[in-house]
Amino acid sequence: MAQAAAVSQLTLDVERKGDVFTVKCHGKLVLGVCDVLASKVKELIPQSRRIVLDLTDLSMMDSIGLGTLVRLYVSAKAGGSCVVLVNVGPRIRQLLGITNLLSVLTDMCEQGVNIRF
Repeated sequence: MAQAAAVSQLTLDVERKGDVFTVKCHGKLVLGVCDVLASKVKELIPQSRRIVLDLTDLSMMDSIGLGTLVRLYVSAKAGGSCVVLVNVGPRIRQLLGITNLLSVLTDMCEQGVNIRF
């Protein structure tokens, strides 16, 4: 029952347009639910050259969530795909800045991964 409650903290909607998948994240990307996003995106990597993570409705992210984004970047790159972050809200952007991942992710943009705020 606790696992079901944790999973409900994060829901994903996946849309496909051509060879681009958009994964809309709703809720919280925190300990206990990050594997939901990671497994879904890893499932999509062989099917797509571009995966868009729409963070419009992501209200919270912890350090595990940050690690998950980095892990997905590495997995996508290794699989010949790329991850694009869009609609990063102010709280998540602030968290990326505090942890210095904003500059790392900006660097990733120059390597084919885009972030749009």
